[in-house]
Amino acid sequence: MLTVEMQIAQRASKFPNEALTNLHEFIDERMLEESFYLLNKKSAAGVDGQTWKQYGEQVRERIPVLLKEFKSGSYRAPLVRRVYIPKDNGKAKRPLGLPTIEDKLLATAVNRILTPVYEQVFYPSSYGFRPGKSQHQALGEIQRQVSFGTMRYIIDADMKNYFGSINHQLLREMLDQRIKDGVIRRLIDKWLKAGILEEEQVSYPEEGTPQGSTVSPILSNIYLHYVLDEWFIKQIQPLLRDGSFLVRFADDYVIGFKNEEDAKRVMKVLPQR
Repeated sequence: MLTVEMQIAQRASKFPNEALTNLHEFIDERMLEESFYLLNKKSAAGVDGQTWKQYGEQVRERIPVLLKEFKSGSYRAPLVRRVYIPKDNGKAKRPLGLPTIEDKLLATAVNRILTPVYEQVFYPSSYGFRPGKSQHQALGEIQRQVSFGTMRYIIDADMKNYFGSINHQLLREMLDQRIKDGVIRRLIDKWLKAGILEEEQVSYPEEGTPQGSTVSPILSNIYLHYVLDEWFIKQIQPLLRDGSFLVRFADDYVIGFKNEEDAKRVMKVLPQR
């Protein structure tokens, strides 16, 4: 028996150059319940104060209601509670978004719909937040390219506030290429516009992906697939004099070159991109 992900992957493979519709039909009560049990059971509560365990006590009653709200378009994305946690160096803090449990389980279901579609699209050079991909594989590929591919000139980059600075309109245009399901697209729009609650103050971001959401990683990967990966592979590499490679893990990436002049040329245009 084919899983939902396998069925979607087959459809995406059959229509590689078309935007897909009616994907929301794959989300049913069973998928929502499965998505609930995929969540981190120890995650902090959102604005409603409800923990995973508390929601679990009424999950059977809540899921049919949630499914109806999702498919009718009446679901309202709740505020995301923002807190700050120490960075690895302990000197600075980074913002962390805390959606409600119900919002996270719905986002997890949507992520399960989007992933098999975009696994047909993403390049092997993208390693972050993808099934079967890891940091160790990314590092291994870099080591292979440098040690055996003689890539001696390296650009090592990290995008400042990447997840908080994604252009919503550009993201919508990118999604148009593969996802035209109105139910799912309306919900993604609601998440993009969801308010952020921080110290009793509510703000509404004009850019960025939903903080803390389980759908945020794939949305950010979709954006960088078109902005960076496809740009480099299709437009830049054919113009270079010698060999090169790109390895990206979320918003961290390494570009390597055999030719020093190639590296300098790319370094000149990269900030503009």
